[in-house]
Amino acid sequence: MSQIVVGISDLNIAKNPDILVTYALGSCVGICLYDPITKIAGLSHIMLPNSNQISGSAGQSYKFADTAIVLLLKKMEMAGAQRVRLKAKIAGGAQMFTGMSNSSLANIGQRNVMAVKAELARLKIPILVEDVGKNYGRTLYLDSSDGSMRIKSANRGEWVW
Repeated sequence: MSQIVVGISDLNIAKNPDILVTYALGSCVGICLYDPITKIAGLSHIMLPNSNQISGSAGQSYKFADTAIVLLLKKMEMAGAQRVRLKAKIAGGAQMFTGMSNSSLANIGQRNVMAVKAELARLKIPILVEDVGKNYGRTLYLDSSDGSMRIKSANRGEWVW
């Protein structure tokens, strides 16, 4: 078993028994996709909701919910996963910037969560579990052996879904 690190604005897949991990989920959202038959897991760490709102975003497809999830899905399908079996779990989208007057930055976590949910709904991938919002960062682990999502948070502890 090895740990595969997914950085910020990054994505990757793993097969049983490997574990995907991403750090520093504040306002960013981690999207876990899992095919229980092939035991293929996919994890994306998005920073922003929508690529068409940012000029010059070409070549940064892993950064945005609307483009990264589609690319993760394609990568999983190329490895043998089937979309009809995929289930999602999401975490992050915290409000990390309190007391700021710029409302678009202050609610970026909430906007990220809304964009992720909309994209997963468009792709007809159900969300089984979500740990989103609040005001703290998270580290997310996705276990390809069973699709479990483990969250660790400094000062908040650890929990598994």
